[in-house]
This record gives sequence, C-alpha cells and structure tokens, in this order.
Amino acid sequence: MKTTPPQLTPFVRSDAVGAILAETLGHPDREVTLAELGRRAGVSGPVVHREVGRLVDSDVLRDRQEGRNRLVRANSEHPLFALMRDLVGATYGPIPVLRELFEDVDGVERLLIYGSWAARRAGESGAFPNDIDVLVVGTPLRRTLTNIASEASGRLDIPVNVTRLPVEDWEAEDASPFVATVRSRPTVDVMTGDIDA
Repeated sequence: MKTTPPQLTPFVRSDAVGAILAETLGHPDREVTLAELGRRAGVSGPVVHREVGRLVDSDVLRDRQEGRNRLVRANSEHPLFALMRDLVGATYGPIPVLRELFEDVDGVERLLIYGSWAARRAGESGAFPNDIDVLVVGTPLRRTLTNIASEASGRLDIPVNVTRLPVEDWEAEDASPFVATVRSRPTVDVMTGDIDA
C-alpha cells in the first residue's frame, strides 16, 4: 500500500518515524519500552518494532533488553544528534511538548491541535505552519493556559496559540462557526496522537 509522504518534513521517512523520533530525541535521558513508545507516538506495535530496528541499526537510537522488555533511548552521542533533535522538535515536537506541559493541568477534558499544523500532520500538502493552534476543551485557568502557551512557544520556537472552550460549547449540536470549522478540519489529539481527518 502506497503511503503519502509526510507533509511536516520531507526529510523524515514517515509520520510514524517522526513521532517516534519526537518522543525519543526530545528526551534523550529517558528510556521507554517499545509498547510505551508506541502509545506515546500513536504508532502500532509492528511499525514501532520495524522503525526502531532501523533507527537502532543507524545508531540514532540505542536499545537494551531488561527481562522481556526492550528499552530504547536516543543516542545523544550521534554526530548529528543536535541537528536531528532540532529538526524533529520543530516538526513533530508539538505533541510530546504539549502533552508534558498539560500533564498535571486540572480541568482539561480534551486537548487538540487544529489548523495548519494538524492539516500537515494529517497529510494535507501546504506551506509549513507559522504557528500551532491548540484547543483546550474544559475549565483550566486562563492564566495557566497563557503560561503554557508561552513556555511551549519558547521550547518549540514557533508561536503557540491556546484557545479554551467550555465542554458544552464543544458538544453543542448547534455549534458556533468556530467549533463547526474546527470539527470540519483535521485535528490531532495531543494525549493519544490520534488524527481525526
């Protein structure tokens, strides 16, 4: 089956590889099992096994066995580590960065990326995104969201815009024009990595 080339960066072989690299290169000191890596990256087990094998063979990732688990981590000694980390962080980094920043925030029912970044991640061609649009469905404090947007913008080196929406507005049958537009376009669930195209 022919797959479409990744739209966030043509230098990465697939979106699955981009997601795997974002989860590993962004945290070079963290080891994860393949199952955890698959969950975090939103990639199936067979694809994780295959792509991690290729990345280990290329010395981009390191692995080791611990009992029945295969643990992987970034090879921070690779000569191109910093360049790869920066490229992958700029293209696939929003998911792990936002997931980490929202991890302990109360009142978040749903956390979605929408707009041009989500469209590129869903495979739609177009110019590289100028910003990251994030929709928070729930009741977290606006001050908290402002701080997260600022930190995410700094870490990703691209403006991050966070919009808060009450659950009842998101679930309303007679949706506002904004909600109708977001629902009609691709979104990426930050917590699961699932793409709704």
